[in-house]
Amino acid sequence: MSRLLLLEDDLSLIDGLSYSLKKQGFEIDIARTVKEADSFWSDGKYDLLILDVSLPDGSGFDVCKKVRQVSKVPIIFLTASDEEVSIIMGLDIGGDDYITKPFKLGVLVSRINALLRRTRDFSATDTEIISNGIKVFLLQGQVHKENTTLDLTAAEYKLLCLFMQNPGIILTKEKILDKLWDGDGNYVDDNTLAVYIRRLRTKIEDDPGNPQMLVTVRGMGYKWNVTGGGGGA
Repeated sequence: MSRLLLLEDDLSLIDGLSYSLKKQGFEIDIARTVKEADSFWSDGKYDLLILDVSLPDGSGFDVCKKVRQVSKVPIIFLTASDEEVSIIMGLDIGGDDYITKPFKLGVLVSRINALLRRTRDFSATDTEIISNGIKVFLLQGQVHKENTTLDLTAAEYKLLCLFMQNPGIILTKEKILDKLWDGDGNYVDDNTLAVYIRRLRTKIEDDPGNPQMLVTVRGMGYKWNVTGGGGGA
């Protein structure tokens, strides 16, 4: 049984979410403030976090930043704003998904289950991936480049694994979204995916402005280049 932490201050939404999630078999702890969430949280205690963005004493972004210092636990943001800057900020600091209010409870449950499945898939193997001087330790969820540990967000880590597990294969934007967001990727636009790609390049490429590993195949998608060579941003 998966255990969730819900950070939300809207009582009516809390009641609905709590009922629906428990009905789906989840254990759930509820925090209404950032302070309460901090008191609940400890690494390994929860399988997934659901964080409201706007709270009386801060933001779910604040909690996410603290959690990401020690954990890659899946994080879903709840936001009343569909402004691109807010969405990108949440993903950029380490969020895995977001859902804009108002939303259908069934959609949220589907997103939760998708994230939990992907997390189990990534944790189920003890193999390593090595390419272009980058080594991914799948069991530990760590990435090393030339003996230096790279600080990747959960989304960046999953994206890197996807590319390294498909070397030399052009992955369309649709294919990437299908793999990372379980085929329900319409809510992630091209600009948001481009943010992921750009941020990942700044961490793995020697010259992010002239990427040699994670290259763009114009009009088609992206490819993990195992032999070097060019590729536009």
